[in-house]
Amino acid sequence: MGKPTGFLEFDRREEAYAPIEERLTHYKEFVLTLSDEDAKVQAARCMDCGIPFCSNGCPVNNIIPDWNDLVYRDNWQQALDVLHSTNNFPDVTGRICPAPCEAACTLGINAAPVGIKSIEHAIIDKGWEMGWVKPQVAAAKTGKKVAVVGSGPAGLAAAQQLARVGHAVTVFEKSSRIGGLLGFGIPDFKLDKAVIDRRVAQLQAEGVVFRTRVIVGDGKLPAGINNDATETVAAGQLQQEFDAVILAAGSEVPRDLPVPGRNLKGVHFALEFLIPQNKEVQQGIKNPINVKGKHVVVIGGGDTGSDCVGTSYRHGAASVTQFELMPAPPEQEDKALTWPYWPLKMRTSSSHKEGDTRREFSVATKEFIGDAQGRVKALKAVRVEWKDGKMQEVPGSGFELPCDFAFLAMGFVNPVGSLLDAFGVEKDARNNVKASTDGEACYQTSVPGIYAAGDVRRGQSLVVWAIREGRQCAKAVDEFLMGSSVLPR
Repeated sequence: MGKPTGFLEFDRREEAYAPIEERLTHYKEFVLTLSDEDAKVQAARCMDCGIPFCSNGCPVNNIIPDWNDLVYRDNWQQALDVLHSTNNFPDVTGRICPAPCEAACTLGINAAPVGIKSIEHAIIDKGWEMGWVKPQVAAAKTGKKVAVVGSGPAGLAAAQQLARVGHAVTVFEKSSRIGGLLGFGIPDFKLDKAVIDRRVAQLQAEGVVFRTRVIVGDGKLPAGINNDATETVAAGQLQQEFDAVILAAGSEVPRDLPVPGRNLKGVHFALEFLIPQNKEVQQGIKNPINVKGKHVVVIGGGDTGSDCVGTSYRHGAASVTQFELMPAPPEQEDKALTWPYWPLKMRTSSSHKEGDTRREFSVATKEFIGDAQGRVKALKAVRVEWKDGKMQEVPGSGFELPCDFAFLAMGFVNPVGSLLDAFGVEKDARNNVKASTDGEACYQTSVPGIYAAGDVRRGQSLVVWAIREGRQCAKAVDEFLMGSSVLPR
């Protein structure tokens, strides 16, 4: 906790944003880290609640009251040690995690919760600034070799944990840079790629080997998935050369929208827009999609859709409309009903506020309409209502909307099937890798020595869940290789 009476004395202090007119001119981060003093005041609000529900609300079980107290007492370096004890990449979660910990904060029952995410952000940024974040090289090598397929947060967390206990870890990534969707997918204005690069450098100093542009399996990918690979490695080769393999390739197959006109030019999966934009910002490779002066419709109301909105405004789109199939959530959650769980309520992102975003709920897209050149020029949609859990169209509610570009941001359905088939692992009913998270041989697939963690196992989820699973999977692999493990659960 912080100051015993702090929650009565101080109001929540939010991180500031750069002005909209300024941030629309670039792709750099625009969230301003709390000053030391503001972070200390915010940490002082952490109350002596008895049971820290925030720690349970956090998937990696961050020891939040402890580092709040340390920040309040100006002991930043120890706060960083406590933060790193449960979270390999707080510089990522402090930027892009939706903060389920804050939804579980006891103070949030009848007041604004402690700004946990902003304090986390402040701690790790100070850690890098002061040079406190250093490689942790294993004192001795075990002689065991582990392959990690995929370099997203699950794969990186697993790789770092295993390297720190002396295993030789090689990470295979089909893209041209490390990070999974952290590197290619999430816009630079939300997550500066220097944040990823400095962590990659840390992992390399700890002994992790990265092999980019390498695809594992038969190399066959469904539409809408980025692939920079110039080399293919067979699953069997990894099984022969390594003592264990971790599948951490994410859930990459995007949900499609099979309606008339889907194949018109200008209708794209969201990542077909976002990934090339990352490459343009980072590598100078021009994005083939430019929506300047165009009418954009984003289909899907989640984070990926919001990223399309913010990127469209930076292009200079004439208009941006976002569709969501589900009804509009309430402006304010029912705390008595939902606390300490993640509440259903209206969430407006910084991207929505960067222009006159038209947000439409309970809308289903029926058809894309093309011009003589085969380009989309409009779409037809209809209002829907939900009765007894079933969707029904509202009679006479159809409408047409100008549309030069449509981005499908409706989530991801499952991992790449050919990768899982290459290793012969059993799948669950949703075509994810089947593996348990508790008990003996947790995270191990149906094939001995082959493990799975993150979205490839649990399905599309949050970065913080991926970090948790990567850490826990690493412990399971270490136990498999050595008979026991000193890694934390």
